[in-house]
Amino acid sequence: MFCRILLVLFLWAVIPPGTDTVVAKSSGKAKTSAIASTTPAPKRFVTQGSNVVDLQKNTPVFFRAIGYSPYLPNETPLYGAPPGDDDRYTEHLGLMEDMAVNYLHVFPMMMPPKFFAALDKTNLLYGQDIWIWAYEEDFLAEAFLAKTMENIKAAIDHVYTVGRPDRLVLFSVGDELQADAVLRTDARHPEVRSYKGKHIQVSNRTPTEIALARLIDGAMEYELSRYGRRHLYCHTSWTHIGPVTDRPDLEVPTENALNPDLGDLVCLNVYTYARGVRTSPPGSVTGTSYQGYLEELAAGTDKPIFVTQVGLSTSPFEPKPWVPGFGGHKVEDVPKAFSAIWQDIRTAKGKEKFCGISFFELQDEWWKSGEDPTDSSRHERQDPEEWFGLYEVGAKNRLVPKGKIPDTIRKLYSMP
Repeated sequence: MFCRILLVLFLWAVIPPGTDTVVAKSSGKAKTSAIASTTPAPKRFVTQGSNVVDLQKNTPVFFRAIGYSPYLPNETPLYGAPPGDDDRYTEHLGLMEDMAVNYLHVFPMMMPPKFFAALDKTNLLYGQDIWIWAYEEDFLAEAFLAKTMENIKAAIDHVYTVGRPDRLVLFSVGDELQADAVLRTDARHPEVRSYKGKHIQVSNRTPTEIALARLIDGAMEYELSRYGRRHLYCHTSWTHIGPVTDRPDLEVPTENALNPDLGDLVCLNVYTYARGVRTSPPGSVTGTSYQGYLEELAAGTDKPIFVTQVGLSTSPFEPKPWVPGFGGHKVEDVPKAFSAIWQDIRTAKGKEKFCGISFFELQDEWWKSGEDPTDSSRHERQDPEEWFGLYEVGAKNRLVPKGKIPDTIRKLYSMP
């Protein structure tokens, strides 16, 4: 979500050898992105054209997802602590199955054993977000790439040593890079426009996109060389910095826009009130700017598109009037808004390219935005980040539905 919280502790290492950045001057040609024909496909979930296909069932899939970070009051990841390893997962996963969810977009990189034990008792799939530092001085700095690659390796190792690789759909390398960091990186490396790694090959790209391509290439190579298989890969971006560029409210110029098509599929957080979305033309069916954005997004790629975050904060008031929509939504109004979002994506021109949607998030997280060490002990009225849950946290940390929001998700996710 907007300015997602700064996670403090990271593990670090080096980019694998043989991943050379090719230096070329910008030519104004169309951006390209390809995965080498010699790169093995994943074993279960693969891309075929604009679909994600489950090879076990030999059918395209649509992910009916929830963003999931299980931190409860008095817990925070800001000092490196993983989520608690207890019985909360039986409750949480049961609630999600009851909402007809089939996929969890998991944010903590080191989920504990009891999460996976609970997962085993469900039919749920999951994807693993791998957070990278979004505010970096220079994404192409070799020290940053080396440290980040170690963090990526640790996340991959955790899937194979503690997690469930057969339930995993994808790894997302990085989430919501900040505009200032993108502009700094691009200004420092104007000559870096193409890259040919062992698996990822891109041309006519921005320097920031090259940095991401290098990381995704390194992740693929590490998983294949160490574990003999790979999963789907993506980078998760947000509409504030692209890829749809003909909008007056983007935070970067067109020449710096980021297109997250660097892996197997396009993963993008698309909020109704976000920059780039609220200034979109009306959609062809529902007439909303949200559908208008989705349609232009679909027209710009042949890869599957996963809307990896959409949601509304039910904070008691909207503390930032200069960011309209970020907070202050009434619980009773959210079901109608979520139903409209579902209609937008399921009726949009190019709807066949969308492989899933993920509502953010299961429960309110009190630890955001981490202003001080005691932040996780209180639910702050002035912080919209703490109020995106479909559920609030009640007595004894039991989750309590916010009005009819969970019922609405159940109804939507039970539809074709």
